[in-house]
Amino acid sequence: MMGPTTSDVHPTMAVKIFSAGVAACVADAITFPLDTAKVRLQIQGECQTSSAIRYKGVLGTITTLARTEGTMKLYGGLPAGLQRQISSASLRIGLYDTCQEFFASGKETSLGSKISAGLTTGAVAVFIGQPTEVVKVRLQAQSHLHGLKPRYTGTYNAYRIIATTEGLTGLWKGTTLNLLRSIIINCTELVTYDLMKEALVKNKLLADDVPCHVVSAIIAGFCATVLSSPVDVVKTRFINSPPGQYTSMPNCAMTMLTKEGPSAFFKGLVPAFLRLGSWNVVMFVCFEQLKRELTRSRQTVDCAT
Repeated sequence: MMGPTTSDVHPTMAVKIFSAGVAACVADAITFPLDTAKVRLQIQGECQTSSAIRYKGVLGTITTLARTEGTMKLYGGLPAGLQRQISSASLRIGLYDTCQEFFASGKETSLGSKISAGLTTGAVAVFIGQPTEVVKVRLQAQSHLHGLKPRYTGTYNAYRIIATTEGLTGLWKGTTLNLLRSIIINCTELVTYDLMKEALVKNKLLADDVPCHVVSAIIAGFCATVLSSPVDVVKTRFINSPPGQYTSMPNCAMTMLTKEGPSAFFKGLVPAFLRLGSWNVVMFVCFEQLKRELTRSRQTVDCAT
């Protein structure tokens, strides 16, 4: 009698969480310069000075940063970014299927259960990973040009200074905005990816393999980027702001609107899509392949014993 095939064996929760964490870290390391470019474009125009460097476009921002502040500046905040992926993305993505099954209550998963799973895992991920997000954004945004002294010398120095000068709550600054952004991205990204993959496989347009995962990830990344851009820009501005610059998150949004106009809410849209789209492709492809290989290895060990 033949044993179950790999597709018949469901990966365990531990396999999903581990695969998601590793895949997210690989994706973050590869796409981090795009994320840094996105942050710089999002905060551009916040503080107008005659000597301030103006960034133009994705490639222009990356080359200007590399030329004026050094190539390594493109990876400023990467350790915090990887910590964020380990602490939040592994749970956000790894627990998604488990939450789906829970909300489906033994029935076939519906759109409602997918959205509920996205809301739940997104909220958990934000609460756990918010300090790493605050540190990452501030390290990406700070510049040493024009005599400006950097606020932080490194990742752990940033954690310490924020905690001592702004209190522990400073590490959770902008949690509400990040929660809203995460809900939008999680529901759009994971649900769209899931629905697209399901539709492509069910209609026999593509097999459940790398090409299918790439197409689904790109479409999911585009939808998530467009819908989350306004919240993402306000979140970046608010998190990066020194104490007292904005009285509240709505005040930050209104200041942007009155001083820079509605287009300010879509600053960095192109690098945001290039980053999230490419991040999705790398992450989901790695996640699916790693999950499959770990499940196959587990099956082999089980058969041997």
